[in-house]
Amino acid sequence: MHQNECTLMFKDYLPFWDKLDPSDKRLLCESSTLTAYPKGTNVHGGSGECTGAVFVKSGCLRAYIMSEQGKEVTLYRLYPGDLCMLSASCVLKAITFDVYIDAEEDSECYVINGRVLAEITEHNIHAENFALNMAVERFSDVMWVMQQILFMSFDRRLAIFLWDEISKTGDMTVHLTHEQIAKYMGSAREVVSRMLKYFSAEGITENTRGGVTILDKDRLRALAMG
Repeated sequence: MHQNECTLMFKDYLPFWDKLDPSDKRLLCESSTLTAYPKGTNVHGGSGECTGAVFVKSGCLRAYIMSEQGKEVTLYRLYPGDLCMLSASCVLKAITFDVYIDAEEDSECYVINGRVLAEITEHNIHAENFALNMAVERFSDVMWVMQQILFMSFDRRLAIFLWDEISKTGDMTVHLTHEQIAKYMGSAREVVSRMLKYFSAEGITENTRGGVTILDKDRLRALAMG
């Protein structure tokens, strides 16, 4: 990446940038690439490889785990300005589980070479603290998902999912099929359809072609809040 472009991008989003010496700044820029990911593209495969730190410039990425049977559970989403460290296992060697990252929509991301970032974090305490703090934030997201799966009823989980979707887009229609919702929640389509049928009967939602429309936002929020 060109030095000027790199400085403009990372100065605002990497709090340790001003703590790097000129050689580390140059190395970080030279090892960062801007990559376009069409919708549906796999960004990080989950086979233990060190893709590097992924910084989202535009679009949206989805991080998830997947069972041996192919069942997926969404952990979190990444939006412009977000940085994911869980794809850089060579920086955070304590990461021992596979995380997959896909582009949910056409996206552009800066990918910082993981081995270069690991080298910098080894001798710069500010960069190391940043990497650890980012990992802690993402693990907090992961634990929230696990808490929902283990301890919450499915109606509340679904309400939380729908509420998060409309909060993200501002659209009262969630443009996802029952199959897609089930995939993102790590459930079965039949379970999702059955619960949405109940929501519809209660006047909370309405099933539409290729989506779910929220009819009673207040009741959905109350259900999500528990």
